[in-house]
Amino acid sequence: MGSSFSLLTSEPDGSLPSQSKPGLGDLPEGCVALILEYLEPQEICKLARLNRAFRGASWADFVWESKLPSNYEGIVRKVFGDSVGNLGKREIFAKLCRPNTFDKGTKKVWLDKSTGGVCMSISSKGLAITGIDDRRYWNYIPTEESRFRTVAYLQQIWWFEVDGEIEFPLPPGTYSLFFRLQLGKAYKRFGRRICNLEHIHGWDIKPVRFQLWTSDGQNTTSHCFLGEPGKWKIYHVGDFVVDKSNAATKIKFSMTQIDCTHTKGGLCLDSVLIYPSECRERLKHF
Repeated sequence: MGSSFSLLTSEPDGSLPSQSKPGLGDLPEGCVALILEYLEPQEICKLARLNRAFRGASWADFVWESKLPSNYEGIVRKVFGDSVGNLGKREIFAKLCRPNTFDKGTKKVWLDKSTGGVCMSISSKGLAITGIDDRRYWNYIPTEESRFRTVAYLQQIWWFEVDGEIEFPLPPGTYSLFFRLQLGKAYKRFGRRICNLEHIHGWDIKPVRFQLWTSDGQNTTSHCFLGEPGKWKIYHVGDFVVDKSNAATKIKFSMTQIDCTHTKGGLCLDSVLIYPSECRERLKHF
């Protein structure tokens, strides 16, 4: 009987009428969701605009749970506390992809939209800077060139030392830590960017020493001369590995130039960045 029915409803060439041919909209949402699980977040969002089946499948919790860090619940508690309520996994992913401020506004954390990796930024106000309370040496200046809208500017000092630390539940992986610095003080005049290089001195005599330590015994040291006045540069301090997903990793870092035979000045300190090492190349265009 089934074969007879198909013959009655088929075209002369044996094919089904065009209005009876199945399309993408006929796929069950469950099957679509299984496919979406293997795609990147940006691809999922594009396909969600195809039709109702893809849109519904794009909200499946298991699809987005596979894109979230393995310890995303600990990250959510650290950043938002209990304020996320009963949000679905897609909403949590979207919320974490935005730069989220915590620790009195001195730190930001977000997910890389392509990889789901955790990225962090620590502002100059979240660092311990020698002489920061004396305006003869340091000043905080407003700028649109920083995520935090403020950078620390060094006029002149003999003893240069910046220290910082952070404790955060980073998911397992390899991470790189950087200082974001600029020689010179930039400002806008008649809509044009201008950089005052007047007070730059002392950075070509001895290199700056960068150091990194973790709570599980990892440490690294690097030395670098600061250069390219007028441009923001990302200085790589070192890499570290996180093995455990259920514990917070404590990271300490520093930047020093303590040769007191000469003064140094004319430096803007924006922030410290922590990125998954796989994203290092992207930071060149930060």
